[in-house]
Amino acid sequence: MVTNTLKIRYKKRFWAGLLLAQFVLFFLFSRSSGIVSFFECFFEIQKRFHQLLFSWIPFSFGDVLYILLGVFLICQIVGCLKKTRRNNALIQILICLNIFYFLYQVFWGMLYFQTPILKKLSSQQEPTVEKAKILALQYLQKCKATRKLAHEDANGIFIIKDLNAVQKEILKRQTMLPENISGKTAPEINSFKPSIFKNAMSFTGILGYYNPFTAEAQFNSQLPNTFIPFTSAHESSHQLGFAREQEANFVGYLIGINSNNIELRYSTEYFTLKSLLNYILDKDPDFVKTVVKNYSQEMKRDRAYEKMFILKHQGLLDEFFGFTNNLFLKSNQQEGSVTYSYFINLLLNYEKV
Repeated sequence: MVTNTLKIRYKKRFWAGLLLAQFVLFFLFSRSSGIVSFFECFFEIQKRFHQLLFSWIPFSFGDVLYILLGVFLICQIVGCLKKTRRNNALIQILICLNIFYFLYQVFWGMLYFQTPILKKLSSQQEPTVEKAKILALQYLQKCKATRKLAHEDANGIFIIKDLNAVQKEILKRQTMLPENISGKTAPEINSFKPSIFKNAMSFTGILGYYNPFTAEAQFNSQLPNTFIPFTSAHESSHQLGFAREQEANFVGYLIGINSNNIELRYSTEYFTLKSLLNYILDKDPDFVKTVVKNYSQEMKRDRAYEKMFILKHQGLLDEFFGFTNNLFLKSNQQEGSVTYSYFINLLLNYEKV
């Protein structure tokens, strides 16, 4: 009995110690540019393999894995409440955490420490409100012109006629990114999937997410259509290997901004305009009000529909996920979830306003 107790204690200490050792090891790896480059090269291989393996499945296989993982952890947590199963359940949780953390870091986590895109741009000037205003006015005119070419529903709200065409265009535009910004390989494999969790996602403020274990790009299919093309371009940027959120926004912008697909281009222009206005808002709210007043009637209808959707789905889940996402971003050396300055910095330096 004593021997068995010692074995259990040894196992718990071993798996807990191994998890701690992984934290330290990957932290040290993140400080080495050579090791980070190795993980970048490894990602190029595994992303294509994962997309070939999972893209043909008509539903999000990654979401199914998350569900199974969640069920397993809940069962083990319940087991921890029972004296007869407590030790074994705790060991199973520690083993699961070790495997999950190791695979996450190998498949994805180390990519947060790549060379920032900003360092790849020839111009590296600090963003200013005046430059942002100039660009905002330019994108207001672009949005007005592009929106007139787009399809509407019976209520005059922007709709996507052919989502598959949008996805194909995103994959095509991935291959046309500037070489100084992206030397990454675009497999051109369609692995966009509507999330199984779409109903819950609408209440969290999460538009989409990338699954590093299956290389699938999930999006919330219940979103207003104005969000979906750019959200897909953003998640496809993660598929390419851009881990930082604001860099994925910038690469998504590069993918969509000159597209011949009206739906993708409008969604990208509209996202860019809203990002610029959010950046300007604290400094000059009157300017933002003036720009919004000058939206075309079509854009005003789209904005009203977006606001209605957001108000309908606000709640505790939205606040909780906003808080946890903010912590996650900052833990990976990124700005918080509501900060636009890095994307605006990239945008203004690229556009050279």
